[in-house]
Amino acid sequence: MKRQYILALTCAWGVTAAHAADAPGITTEVLEHHGNTERSGLYVVPGLSWEAAAHLKRDPTFHAAVAGPVYAQPLYWPLPGSDHALLLVATEQNIVYALDSTSGALVWEASLGPPVARASLPCGNIDPLGITGTPAIDSHRQAVYLDAMIGASGAPRHKIFALSLKDGSPLPGWPVDVEAALQSRGQTFRSEVQNQRGALAITADAVYVPYGGHFGDCGDYHGWVVSVGLQPPHALHSWSTGARGGGVWAPGGVSSDGRAVYVATGNTMWTWHWGDGEAVIRLGPDLAFSAQPRDFFAPSNWLRLDATDADLGGTNPLLVKMPGAIPRELMLALGKDGNAYLLDAGNLGGVGGNLLSRRVSSDAIRTSPAYVTSENGALVAFQGSGVDCPHGTSGDLTGLTITAGSPPALNVAWCADAQGRGSPIITTTDGRANPIVWIVGAEGSNRLRGFRADTGAVVFGGGGPAEAMSGVRRFQAPIAVGRHLYVTADRLVYGFVF
Repeated sequence: MKRQYILALTCAWGVTAAHAADAPGITTEVLEHHGNTERSGLYVVPGLSWEAAAHLKRDPTFHAAVAGPVYAQPLYWPLPGSDHALLLVATEQNIVYALDSTSGALVWEASLGPPVARASLPCGNIDPLGITGTPAIDSHRQAVYLDAMIGASGAPRHKIFALSLKDGSPLPGWPVDVEAALQSRGQTFRSEVQNQRGALAITADAVYVPYGGHFGDCGDYHGWVVSVGLQPPHALHSWSTGARGGGVWAPGGVSSDGRAVYVATGNTMWTWHWGDGEAVIRLGPDLAFSAQPRDFFAPSNWLRLDATDADLGGTNPLLVKMPGAIPRELMLALGKDGNAYLLDAGNLGGVGGNLLSRRVSSDAIRTSPAYVTSENGALVAFQGSGVDCPHGTSGDLTGLTITAGSPPALNVAWCADAQGRGSPIITTTDGRANPIVWIVGAEGSNRLRGFRADTGAVVFGGGGPAEAMSGVRRFQAPIAVGRHLYVTADRLVYGFVF
């Protein structure tokens, strides 16, 4: 069922889309998780300097109510030919909301079918289960793509939808029933034991959807990536782990450099031979996997990681481009074992083939990292309790430096207190200047906080008790665009303005 609302879109948002387009690199749209298919988490927001961040406040003119729970990050799509934009929010109730980004008023909503009650599944920790992974927008087709777990009559089914951004109506040829489509190709995919937590990606004129298992690792699930062509007849490709388990469940899901797609897999079960688990996997646009060492990495102790449920797959692989570095393109993998693995992106190295590894967190790393480059390297921010923190600091947010060299160096630069389990993003005023790490204390303080990316010093402390948000779910990431930062929670979308 779809409802569409007609409203007068009033009031500009400070930096209009037309003016923003004059400055290269300025963030004017957020079409995927962490801002792009590379999952950098970097947003260019002129005016949001270290000094301006101290004056961030809740926008009193923005009011947006939704029916949660909400795990997916919001998206932001500028309306063509207008200074206004839509804020897209997808919930576990299988409802997609399109909101006016200035006022929060409802433009349209689409209800895709009943979600699945936790009691109807063999295990899990999300109730009800509907849309979990962050959708992806194709601006050319003016459509948003997502996976929803539908609990209509019969067994639950994962369905991939394409909705028009104009009014939320399904596009012709959609949705795609994943289980039925794979079964027609002689492949076994059981929707009831597969979860879809990771973010979707659009590249090579296809949408890529990752799948893992439910909390509790029940049933004969596998790590899957399914791609569906955006053009009719919507060609389908797939890849899955050879061994049971190995779920692709990181919140960042699928990342891409435009030439290939990358995923990180979790623990496999009941195998003594490596079966694609605990790994970074490079797949072709058609999801072909060579199984050659250049196209995957797994830690040498992968079997022990399996036994202790210390997944490498808690975060998405992060492609870090560093001019002057050898190699120039690096891949960073962060594990639930607290280790950081630095890889040559051109040759991932196979089992034990990392350039270097270092323990950087005393607890599991599970959320999406973000990074910004500097003249000498890169700064990566991740949610996790850093080890070897300098100057006696501590906390559950860590800044990690990668320094160019042969081999490059990896060090903990600072530690700070995020007060929860959100996914960080980084804003700059021009791509490098005034870098700020923003994170929500999800399922903790539920406050938005900002830190200088070079030192970890607090630039925005989250305000007083009135600034605490209600019901922000773990892994949630804010977005930054125009003069706003937006955060989704179970019942409300929050807008902050500077």
